[in-house]
Amino acid sequence: MNYTFANRMDRLKGSAVRELMALTARPEVISFAGGMPAPELFPIEGVKAAACAVLDEMGQKAMQYAPTEGYIPLREHIVKRMGERLHINTDIDHVLVTSGSQQGLDFAARVFLNPGDVILVESPSYVGALNAFNACEPTYVEVPTDDYGMIPEELERILETTENVKLIYVIPDFQNPSGKTWSMKRREHFMELVNKYEIPVLEDNPYGDLRFEGEYLPSLKSMDTKDLVIFLGTLSKVFCPGLRIGWVCAPAPVLAKFNFVKQGADLQVSSFDQMLAAKFMDMYDLNEHVEKIKAVYRVRRDLMLKTMEETFPEGVTWTVPEGGLFTWVTLPEGVDAGEIAPKLLEQNVAYVPGAAFYPYPGKENHFRMNYSNATEENLVIGVKRIGAVLTDILSK
Repeated sequence: MNYTFANRMDRLKGSAVRELMALTARPEVISFAGGMPAPELFPIEGVKAAACAVLDEMGQKAMQYAPTEGYIPLREHIVKRMGERLHINTDIDHVLVTSGSQQGLDFAARVFLNPGDVILVESPSYVGALNAFNACEPTYVEVPTDDYGMIPEELERILETTENVKLIYVIPDFQNPSGKTWSMKRREHFMELVNKYEIPVLEDNPYGDLRFEGEYLPSLKSMDTKDLVIFLGTLSKVFCPGLRIGWVCAPAPVLAKFNFVKQGADLQVSSFDQMLAAKFMDMYDLNEHVEKIKAVYRVRRDLMLKTMEETFPEGVTWTVPEGGLFTWVTLPEGVDAGEIAPKLLEQNVAYVPGAAFYPYPGKENHFRMNYSNATEENLVIGVKRIGAVLTDILSK
């Protein structure tokens, strides 16, 4: 039978990261491809105790449908965490619980974008966001970046000369894929431009808790004076990603639209999962758990960067992230990281070729490396294998 699909399906492709994860499922493959937390750090015993407490105290409620907005005690925890770490002054009426922050990206596209509408993104940007936005058939404009974030002069030039800009999507803290963090000066300049042109901003913050050194910087949302910033958060990188607990914090008129979309998508996030997350935070100190995660990831980041310094050939550069899960590697112009990836899979090593993180082709000389999920031993072995392949290719 011949199926007639919607036109939007022509723009949808499988995620390069998800497809690589399938290829790297073999235990012998050392994968730096996914953005996965280290499973040995999941608080299994604490989750077990919290789950038993939920079932003992309110089992019937945990098995029942619940309001779309989310479980109130969980939203109260979320509001408290946003205030402590991100300086966001809000309340539960401005928070909607989502199935991971990925669902928030999908909803943002549905709420704001018609076919052909312009969305501004960092160059490079998160591949999962691009995949979510693609379903609504936008036009992308890439804003150049440097080590401090979006370049304000470039952003203003684009805003001055581009019609029908509906949304700006950014990851200011430990950006995926680059690992870069916006400076305070850049945040201030960015918000000045946002206020001047009054363009809604989608601030994605999955990694903000994972700072290894330096001070936590205020979120863009905390600097918002015109209700233009929509904030996406998640517990996936600091708690248990399989629970799929994320949230949207937004002005009331915007959040109402997100609520309508969620009702049509899945009605609500799992009642049990929400109660489990809230009960865990009642019983345990999540910040203490985050400190344990950060200590491990800091060691792995340092080890990856040290081994790259020792084994990668001249002409290859990379970012030095202050936190998060990734470093971004740049090869000499004309070298295609996508063509190297199959050679590395033959050596049982994987990374994500950088072309996936751009909405349009033409930037192939990059790749993303994740340091959170490999053991220290495998991390060194894998980086050395990449270094050997790069040395061989670049010496020819």
